[in-house]
Amino acid sequence: MEKLHWTQKEFEAYVLLYAAHCNFFESKEEENYILSRVDSTTYHKIHTEVIVDSDEENLNKIQQYISENKLNQNEKEDLIRDIKNVFFADGSVDVLEKKVFTILRKIID
Repeated sequence: MEKLHWTQKEFEAYVLLYAAHCNFFESKEEENYILSRVDSTTYHKIHTEVIVDSDEENLNKIQQYISENKLNQNEKEDLIRDIKNVFFADGSVDVLEKKVFTILRKIID
């Protein structure tokens, strides 16, 4: 896989959009939360990439970015907190979201 040329905000948008889209439905609350974390230009640029990529590609890209950019512990904790906030944004967390959270937490830690 070639090197990812994302900014930190693009990476954050990718992870949060992946989390929001993991159950194939993005609620307005999830979208609003993500837009509170990244600007709308980044959101829309990355949104298409998340949708087009397969689930395997999504996870591989997240893992690749983390290994290439050596996130510190605070950055990892902030990212995990933001993922949780996306999942809880619409008031409920379904089974698929719980599974994806477990996978993302393993990749990020």
